[in-house]
Amino acid sequence: MSFTYDDVGATREQGHCPPGFHSLHVRTRLGEGEPVFRRAAEALLTWQMHRTVGVAIDASAERAAPGVDVTVTLAGMVKAPCRVVWTVEEHRRAGWAYGTLPGHPECGEEAFVVDRTGDGTVWLTVTAFTRPAKWYSRAGGAATRGLQHAYARRCGAVLRRLSAEDPAD
Repeated sequence: MSFTYDDVGATREQGHCPPGFHSLHVRTRLGEGEPVFRRAAEALLTWQMHRTVGVAIDASAERAAPGVDVTVTLAGMVKAPCRVVWTVEEHRRAGWAYGTLPGHPECGEEAFVVDRTGDGTVWLTVTAFTRPAKWYSRAGGAATRGLQHAYARRCGAVLRRLSAEDPAD
């Protein structure tokens, strides 16, 4: 299967939104310090954040990597096939983006990146560019975009909780 849009990998450039797409940018403070960053990065790269949010994840690998196919199932009914287009695992930055495949209700790309700033603050940034691909996404209009923002905020709240937990406790 091929991607349903042309600008594959464009979320790597912060703020880039191809013409005809709606952009999304949600940033959530997770906490402070290296342990918070490491736990957040691991939860993000292993799909734990998404599963804890409450969506079903069927991935062709246990960890995000370019080329990994992922199907997100919402409410047990809506299947959203995607493919990871890029990943990053650096000392202060970790994350990935996936792009939509045929059958996804939206067309576009979404990125999830955890970074630790110079003062030690850890952030999750969710960026995306999308447009409707199915009739029900088009019919939803602004409500569909509102749900996307709510989902991104929920990802931040869940990852904040997951990264604050110390597995040694």
